[in-house]
Amino acid sequence: MSDKSSAAGGGVGLGSLLFLVFLTLKLCGVIDWSWWWVTCPLWGPIAFALGILAIVAIPCGLYLMFSGRR
Repeated sequence: MSDKSSAAGGGVGLGSLLFLVFLTLKLCGVIDWSWWWVTCPLWGPIAFALGILAIVAIPCGLYLMFSGRR
């Protein structure tokens, strides 16, 4: 019989692990960070990707708008 292990991983990722560590440290009073920084491993990669997308999309849109092509 074949082993039905998942090829996609399915475990806890680095961001989730960091969030759990930061959450535990915040709730135990070890760190006095804002909740924005504690939850940063959850929303940080999405914000980074959206920032890169904006850096690429805005100049492309301006080029198309002022080049006369539509």
